Amino acid sequence: QVQLVESGGGSVQAGGSLRLSCAASARTFSSIAMGWFRQAPGKEREFVAGINWTGGSTLHADSVKGRFTISRDNTKNTVYLQMNSLKPEDTAVYYCAASSFGGVWPGQKYQYWGQGTQVTVSS
Repeated sequence: QVQLVESGGGSVQAGGSLRLSCAASARTFSSIAMGWFRQAPGKEREFVAGINWTGGSTLHADSVKGRFTISRDNTKNTVYLQMNSLKPEDTAVYYCAASSFGGVWPGQKYQYWGQGTQVTVSS
């Protein structure tokens, strides 16, 4: 069982930055892939970024490439999402997710989810 707790959300003006954190309870954290998703009002949840168990391989959605960066610290059981150059269309609830596998690939399914943290970007 994996428990995930997100933090770091908030309100920011367009062009600003936020860093989301996700603390995981899993003893196996250092061997599993992690991801970030988001869901805007009236829209389906979408993949934002994923990172493999070592942190050596990452994926980012085209909509956030060059602006968002996923990273992890296995000594702290924490995964991060650094968000720069934020746009109003980035407004959403952001969810942390954990996989049962160590690798990361497009379309990967995640088995564990956090409660989400709200990010609001004003123009």
